[in-house]
Amino acid sequence: MPLTDPASDVPPMDRDPAVPRQAPPRGGDGQAADGPIIDLRDVVKDYPTGAGVFRALRGVTLEVGRGELVAIVGRSGCGKSTLLNMITGIDRPTDGSITVAGLDLRRATESELARWRGAHVGVVFQFFQLIPTLTVAENVMLPMDFAGRGSAKERHARAAELLELVEMGDQAEKLPLATSGGQQQRVAIARALANDPPVIVTDEPTGNLDSGTAEAVFGLLQRLAAAGRTVVIVTHDVELAAQARRVVHMADGRIVDGAAHA
Repeated sequence: MPLTDPASDVPPMDRDPAVPRQAPPRGGDGQAADGPIIDLRDVVKDYPTGAGVFRALRGVTLEVGRGELVAIVGRSGCGKSTLLNMITGIDRPTDGSITVAGLDLRRATESELARWRGAHVGVVFQFFQLIPTLTVAENVMLPMDFAGRGSAKERHARAAELLELVEMGDQAEKLPLATSGGQQQRVAIARALANDPPVIVTDEPTGNLDSGTAEAVFGLLQRLAAAGRTVVIVTHDVELAAQARRVVHMADGRIVDGAAHA
């Protein structure tokens, strides 16, 4: 079975790996979905605590277009990470609606969310989350292994392709701890791209990197957005965030600036 999305007949080796293969997401009627790829409407998220209910998100409305690079900024505890959990389907809203890449996340079952997440969303964590006992290439292949995509040979080829994209091709057989922090973050980005998702979500992707390496990683994310992927970045680095197409400011569980398209 070729390592391609079911909606596409284009083999991965015949195209730029930075450009997503996915066809436009489909709505419930089977027609191509128009409008934003990420659409949150009046999203509320409550968490029970010993002191009562804590409201992490307070009526958040946000649209993100296809191929847009958006930076989300704000103080710790303002709701940034909770917002990412909503976008990725890791958590569900208490109220409001969320549609991402053609799926209504609030109505989807857990199994539907798992399948959807594997195909449509790549997540890059601040602390890399690479498995230390696997090689760099094996870490990149993991999402394809879990999704059962392609043969072993095709998964190896796809991993090699993506590692070349993030300038880590010569490090493929090393263990993650034998590489630098910036290199590990590049591997994490390659892994997030493994199943060719149209949406990349990153949580403080440059938080543990020196300024020069952070600029390089951010530049890679900019190139991915320019190639057609939608990239959402949570960051405390205001200078880096200012280079995004749009900056969304959050405070006390609300978007206070940047909700509309720039």
